[in-house]
Amino acid sequence: MTPRTLAGRSLQTRLALAYAAGIYAAGVFVVVFVAVPLAGIHAATPKDHPSSSAITETGPGIGLPQLLTGSAVALVLLIPIALALGWYVAGRFLHPLRAITATAKIISAGNLHQRLDLGEPTDELTELGHTLDDLFARLQASFDAQRHFVANASHELRTPLAGLRTLLEVALAGPDADTDTLRSACQDALALGEHQERLVRALLALATSERGVTRWDTLDLAHVVEGVIASRRDQAMKRRIDLIEHLTPAVTAGDPKLIESLVANLIDNAIRHNHEDGHVKVTTQTSGTQTALTVTNSGPVIPDNQIQRLFQAFQKLAPDRHGRHDGYGIGLAIVNAVTQAHHATLTAGARPQGGLSITVQFAHGSHPNLP
Repeated sequence: MTPRTLAGRSLQTRLALAYAAGIYAAGVFVVVFVAVPLAGIHAATPKDHPSSSAITETGPGIGLPQLLTGSAVALVLLIPIALALGWYVAGRFLHPLRAITATAKIISAGNLHQRLDLGEPTDELTELGHTLDDLFARLQASFDAQRHFVANASHELRTPLAGLRTLLEVALAGPDADTDTLRSACQDALALGEHQERLVRALLALATSERGVTRWDTLDLAHVVEGVIASRRDQAMKRRIDLIEHLTPAVTAGDPKLIESLVANLIDNAIRHNHEDGHVKVTTQTSGTQTALTVTNSGPVIPDNQIQRLFQAFQKLAPDRHGRHDGYGIGLAIVNAVTQAHHATLTAGARPQGGLSITVQFAHGSHPNLP
């Protein structure tokens, strides 16, 4: 017998004893405060008399000794009855809880699709069942997302490894391979290795963002944006994309590295998924208790029903957009994770003329959970 089983039976035993004690206390109350006072009441009994047909005399009722003896016998007989009733009532109350426990064990074993589905009556146990059903639904969604993420990450990591292996095998198998051929193969291998290294860095950034904020420092979003834009300006010029900045002081609190990662991924995404002679506009501002960062870019037209999907890992509007292989579908997932870690608000909308407008609103000036 397991300790959990003993604990369950012990609870029923305690409840049964509590119910039995209540029943027994009610019996004692009746004897002490009702039956005993009645013992002193005299009852009228008829007596026969020789000189008349019937004469009524007043005589004593049930004596106190007899009453106490009968009450003691009744109280002794009440003990097993009270225990039996207490055990039955406790079992009835614990039956839904046992059903919840048994189903939860089955679900925890891996059947996350199963639910408790408690019906009527609506009470505290039914509310507990609904809460657990919601929890299991969130866990199932989380595990499904994790499995999907692992499958996509494995595919993305395996592709450059397979290409690298093929490249080296072809170079080594060529009977007429010379120095130039091997040098070219090594350069291609380095390019594939760099591709894989960028992917690993992106995955690490995503994992770090989902871990949450471990430090809260006061920072100015305008300064962060200035640094990121300075490092991306050459990349934008090569693609003939105009970087426009309207920066005003926007003080907030958070992890500087995570917020820099958020800004960098927003700007990188706006540059990568743009077209020649396009533009990227970055704005920082403070309004009331909110500090906002907005990145707007030109680009292809994006359907409204596809926007939320883009903020999940390895999700793209179209495979290898514009024929380029410099995106992994992780940038906006990192943005979403950093936003949630900072308890910020993320809004995104498709522009009618093409491109996206993404706004992240932070709490102004301090930790969002502190005054």
